[in-house]
Amino acid sequence: MKNEGKKDEVRKEIERAEELNGKVISEKNGKILPFEVDRRSVYKCVQCGTCRSVCPVFDVVGWESANTRGRMLIIKSLLEGRPPSEDVLSSLASCTTCGICAAKCPAGANPPEVVEAARAQLVKCGVTTEAQEKLRAAVTTSGNSFGETRSRLHWLSDAECTKLPAKSDYIYFVGCFDSYRYPEFAKKTFEVLQRFGVTLLPDERCCASPLLRTGFREDAEKVMQHNLEQIRKVGAHTIITSCAGCYTTLKNNYPEELRVISLPEFLAEHLEELNLKRLDLTVTYHDPCHLGRHNKVYEAPRKVIQAICTLKEMKNIKENSRCCGGGGGVRIGYPDISLELARNRLGDVPEGVDYIVTSCPLCVRNLRDAGGDIEIIDIVELVAMAME
Repeated sequence: MKNEGKKDEVRKEIERAEELNGKVISEKNGKILPFEVDRRSVYKCVQCGTCRSVCPVFDVVGWESANTRGRMLIIKSLLEGRPPSEDVLSSLASCTTCGICAAKCPAGANPPEVVEAARAQLVKCGVTTEAQEKLRAAVTTSGNSFGETRSRLHWLSDAECTKLPAKSDYIYFVGCFDSYRYPEFAKKTFEVLQRFGVTLLPDERCCASPLLRTGFREDAEKVMQHNLEQIRKVGAHTIITSCAGCYTTLKNNYPEELRVISLPEFLAEHLEELNLKRLDLTVTYHDPCHLGRHNKVYEAPRKVIQAICTLKEMKNIKENSRCCGGGGGVRIGYPDISLELARNRLGDVPEGVDYIVTSCPLCVRNLRDAGGDIEIIDIVELVAMAME
């Protein structure tokens, strides 16, 4: 009888919510939760199918639910009362949030924003993948996306750490990847930036991009607040970062009025002061999704490259650039799909180039792991070659 009474209460709550046009879809800890996604964004999608021709994941797996149109239909069904369950995860969690669908959408929809909002609602309802939970645990317990326990500044000597300025107008936000997977990038970047009085945060943590992209917004807020407190202590007004994921997060998700610039933008602004020599090299450039399509940083990295050597463009560039497959939690959740996307991107590389240059460590890793005959390097490595 108690269960029957509880069911009646739940039914009444659902009816009340529907009367208020708030579709209620799940119960968690005895509470009924609404699915709070911007309906206008969802209904902008007119199911024209333009996105099917550009969605990189659909190109690999071929499922209707794995393209943008399919994802929007699933989110629409959740808004209209479909109970959230694990069967929607393979669709929503496999989106790299690359943004090419938004760039091509004739109706002006922004599916990556909708997908991220839907993921956040599923998290509230307790519907997550094992990979999502693993990523969340790593960031919240260790302060980085890899679960590393080493100091974030392990790539500096103790003497170098003690000499870091406590106050500065400029901070180099290193990010998880350069801190722990490519410390040689971090060291080279900081060697360049130090001459401009740039310092480091004493206790930098993950920028929170992995948490935001996969739906853990409450956890992300705590991490971002910690970094903001660190930035205030240093007194900086400008944040420089060499990671595309960190860049888009610091620029678009942090609440403070900070100037956030990417490393290529900073380098482009200070080319004359760097005294770079010309190199007898021909390279091509891969546009990271979160630096390029999401934030329109296209010309700065090309300006830096062309000051050093010859640039030979890929088949698909700038707003048409193919995703490397590493973003949106897909690398950790769907590694086979992720690497197939990277292999597809390598197919765009022109002949006769010495290096593939990019400006995102996640792109470097995914493209390197995909194989290929041409070495992938970060733009700071090219700059370091020209400064030697």
